[in-house]
Formats: sequence, structure tokens, C-alpha cells
Amino acid sequence: VLWKDHSSNAEAERINALARTWGGRDFTVYEGGAHASEWFWSKALHVLSEDESVASSMYSFLEHCDWMAGLLTGTADIASVKRSRGVMGHKGLWHPEFGGYPADGFLGRLDSRLAGLKATLGKETWTSDTCAGRLTAGWAGRLGLEPGIPVAVGAVDCYMGAVGGGVEPGRLILVAGTSTCIMTVTPKPSGPERLVRGLCGQIEGSMVPGLIGHESGQSAFGDVYAWFRKLLLWPLETLLPSLLKGSGRDHGEAERVTGEISKRIIPELEKAGQDGGGVIALDWFNGRRSPDLSPGVKAAVTGVSLGTDAPRFYRALAEATVFGSRAILERFREEGVPVDRALAVGGVARKSSLVMQLMADAFGMPVEVSSSDQAAALGAAMFAAVIAGFYPDIPAAQRGMGAPVEKTYTPNPEGSERMDRLYRQYQALGGFMRDFGIGHPEA
Repeated sequence: VLWKDHSSNAEAERINALARTWGGRDFTVYEGGAHASEWFWSKALHVLSEDESVASSMYSFLEHCDWMAGLLTGTADIASVKRSRGVMGHKGLWHPEFGGYPADGFLGRLDSRLAGLKATLGKETWTSDTCAGRLTAGWAGRLGLEPGIPVAVGAVDCYMGAVGGGVEPGRLILVAGTSTCIMTVTPKPSGPERLVRGLCGQIEGSMVPGLIGHESGQSAFGDVYAWFRKLLLWPLETLLPSLLKGSGRDHGEAERVTGEISKRIIPELEKAGQDGGGVIALDWFNGRRSPDLSPGVKAAVTGVSLGTDAPRFYRALAEATVFGSRAILERFREEGVPVDRALAVGGVARKSSLVMQLMADAFGMPVEVSSSDQAAALGAAMFAAVIAGFYPDIPAAQRGMGAPVEKTYTPNPEGSERMDRLYRQYQALGGFMRDFGIGHPEA
């Protein structure tokens, strides 16, 4: 089941309602106070509820990164698979304070079969500087690698991207692609851990072992731009093939022209250089992941007139995605997580100078862009280097293997003033949608 599938929204709502009312410990407290439809127990509950044939034959559920490590190492017994700290901590309600996963009494109120599922998970999780096993001869031959080399415990791709981007205390890493993951780390306190409200969880070792990893993100980022491009391409995709039919030019010509225009639309919209012209948009096209998980909310656009053209509309969408990131930055700071610098990785970060400049202006601080276009793979290579003995720990691997900064976007005072003003309007529009219950099933 893909993470992006939101078919388990109802199950997530049941989990969150029960966590607050069942009379015992709220097991969502280390997930920002809410369990998402994108995460482990929501999806498991949905599958069990929807498909009796699967439910009756199911033994356990396994996250992809854990399955992959088990596959490569020939781990046939699922009880021997080392479950990822990052996945099960952020997505699976695992925490040392709970002694592992939520209590059977809690899970049983959701579905009597969940306690049995929990029993297959074990009580421990492992950070990715742990060896999951050794590469089998069969897979070594298929991959062109040496048999017996160590294979690290897996992790979520964006956590690897954070490590590859050089995450450290005070540094925010934005993995800016179709959606965003926005992450940082903090030292592990000697006393009780401070709970961070409304973000996507916190767990020691999800990113850098020994440090608490904090995740948040937006459900749509580059997807918003892709959606707008799709709207603009509708005449070409729908009408051009019929217009060329009988003209001596084949169907392949229509595909070639459409494909070429598709590649150029976003860069040309950005080069047009127009501001939004009073258009304000919300970035909730796929719900809101954080701050304050609300998968049912909808996007909105206001201030549109007959003078609003495509570049102005696109500019408003770009500003909306950046404002969504700023809302997360502000929540980190409100909750006592220090952030004083930011680095972006991913496709949008390297392709769109407009979006990155808007982000620097909105954040009021420099935003660096990594020269690596494969930050997640680079982070995974760092963990591989640690378990192979080339570096003693992840900070050393980051120093030795980290990619240099390709470009730094510094805030423009005039641009920051403008973005501050527009951000207040963005917040007001979000408040209007919430207060009137538009797209807010909980309102």
C-alpha cells in the first residue's frame, strides 16, 4: 500500500479519537498528537476491514524498507527482520516509553486482530547504522556486488535525504519534490523529552543515531505545479491529435509537441516574472500533513479576476507552497525546536530558482541548495560506509562524504516584506476555510 494512498482516512480518525478518549495513555503524543492515514496502523486497520481474504490469511505487515533489507540478506523468518527505528517510531507508534508498541487493550478496541499483528513486530527497533545482515550470493550476483558485504537497516527515503543533506541541530532540511518532508534533529535531553505539537513525530535515531529526529511536511508541493501544468495542457492533449489527423502528420507528432511544451511550461511561467496580482492560494491540494494534520481540508484560491493570467496564477501557487513550509518552520520554533539555517534538496530545489528565492524571502534567512541530486542515495551510502567500518559514525560520514552547497539564496529585504504581508493573507484565508467548515470535516 503506497504511503500516498489516503483511503484509510476514516481509520486514522478512529485511531485518533480513541487515543484521546479510551482512558489510558495517548499513544499519538510522539507523532505530534495525530496518526495519519499515510501511516502503519491506519493502513493495517483499513486492509483488515476491507478485505477478509487478506485478513484471514495475514500473518504480519512489513514496511517496504524492512522487507528490502530482509530480502537482500535472505532473512526468511519475519521475526528476525530488524524493523526500522525511523519507520516504526514515526509511523508505527513505537516508543521506548511505551515498552514498544501501543497496549493490547488500546489496539483491541480498534480491531481484535491488531494485538496479534503487534505480537509479530517484536519490541525493538533498529537505527540504520546497524547491520541487518549480509548480502546473499544470489543477490550479489544480480547486483554485481561482493557476497557477504553488510546491509544496513532500512529507513524512509526522506530521512536518508536529511542525512545526505547534512542534517544537524539547528539546520532544517527540506526534501522538496512532489511533496515535501521538512526535518531537523535535536540533542537527546537528559530528562523528559519535550513533545512537539502538530508535526509528524519525533524519535531518537530516525535520522542521526543519538539525536532526536523531527519530521514534518506538506502533502503536496511539486504536485501543485504539476496539477497546474496538467490544466494548461488539456487543449493540447485533447484537441491536438484530432487537429493533426489527416494533415499528413502522425500521432507521434502530437505527442512530441505536447511533450516539448510540457517540459517548457513551468520554466516559462517562472521567467514571466509576474507577481500574483492579488491572488492568494492555499496549498492544501492533497490535504494538510502539518502543521496540525487535517487530511480532509481542501485548497482555495481567492483574488482572481479577469486580469489574472497563467503566470500570475502560477506565482500564487508557488507562494502558497512556500507559505506552507513557513508555517512548519514557525511551528518548530513555537515548540522550542531551534532552527537558524535551512538547506533544500530534491528536484524542485535544483530546478526552480524562483521557488527557492521565495522561500528565502518568506523564511527571512538564507536557504542553501545541495549540489547532490540524489541526497537520499547519498545518505544511504553514508550508513553503508558506517556499517562497513569506513567511518565511526554518521556525523563523521557526513563530514567526509557530504556534497557541497551548490547555491545559497539570501533574503531580499523588499521581497521579505512582501512575503510577510502575503503570508498574513494566506493565514487569514486558511482561517476562513476553517471557521466556515469548508473542507474541514472536523469543523
